[in-house]
This record gives sequence, structure tokens and C-alpha cells, in this order.
Amino acid sequence: MKIDLANLPEQGQQFEGEISPEIFQVEQSDILSVSPIRFSLFAQRFDTELLLTGEIEATFELNCMRSLHPFKQTVFLPSAAMSIEIGNDGIIDASEAIREEVLIELPTIPRCDEGDEPGNCQIDPKYLAVDKSTKDGVDSAPANEKPNPWAALDALDSQD
Repeated sequence: MKIDLANLPEQGQQFEGEISPEIFQVEQSDILSVSPIRFSLFAQRFDTELLLTGEIEATFELNCMRSLHPFKQTVFLPSAAMSIEIGNDGIIDASEAIREEVLIELPTIPRCDEGDEPGNCQIDPKYLAVDKSTKDGVDSAPANEKPNPWAALDALDSQD
């Protein structure tokens, strides 16, 4: 989203459009942007800053942290507000500020029951040790001996 400050009216201007999902370049393999960022923002200049207010929306495919299944979740910001320092620039690209605003809203622990179409967010029993049979033919790990807190002092005494 590029804004030409020379052509921006003093009372502000409404901007609507989309930003390509390639802007997300998220390094985590469990986050995938499946839609462009859609925005409807009002831009107004105040001295050395540009204020953007309005709606932002983007959809992602995330992996559930409990069930490990992929699900879609839409980040919708109905009252987003961003301030961008403008300095002496004639044209401002607000895309990075919009990108950051969306990424901040992604869940840190994604769960499919909180997705666009809530799923069954149950842990698969094959990943739970308490549900496994004790008759699987695998020997239990040997128990370590209880540590002796005096062993270090006994070693000093035997060196004399």
C-alpha cells in the first residue's frame, strides 16, 4: 500500500485494496498465508507521522498444537490503528506496518477449536504415554541409585 504524501488531502483519504500473501515470508513451516491481506484504511497526516485506521483481514493455515492437524484461521482487525514516521519521504509504503499488525495477532499456541471452522481439538492417544500398554515387551529404564550428598566429601577424605 503506497501513499503519495504530496497528493494526500489534508483531511485524509480512504484506501482499500489487497497486499499479496508473499509479504508474510514466515520462516516457520507450520504457518502458511492462504489469502492476501485485505484492507480498508483511512490515512491522515499529522506533522511527521501518518495515521492509518480501519479494517485489516488475512487468512492463514496453522497447525494445531494439540491435535497436530492443519486448520484455517482468519485474523480480522476491525479497528486497527497504526502510526508511521514519515520524515521527508514523498511516497510511503505502509505494507510492512500492515504486515506487522497482522502477524502480532496470530495465536502463539494455535488450536483448531479456535479456528474459522472449529475442529475436535483432542490429543491423539498414540502420543500419550499413560495410554500405552505396559505389556509391549519393552523393558523399563533402570532406576538410578539415589544420589549420595556426602560422596564429594568422602572423596576428599580418601585423598589424604
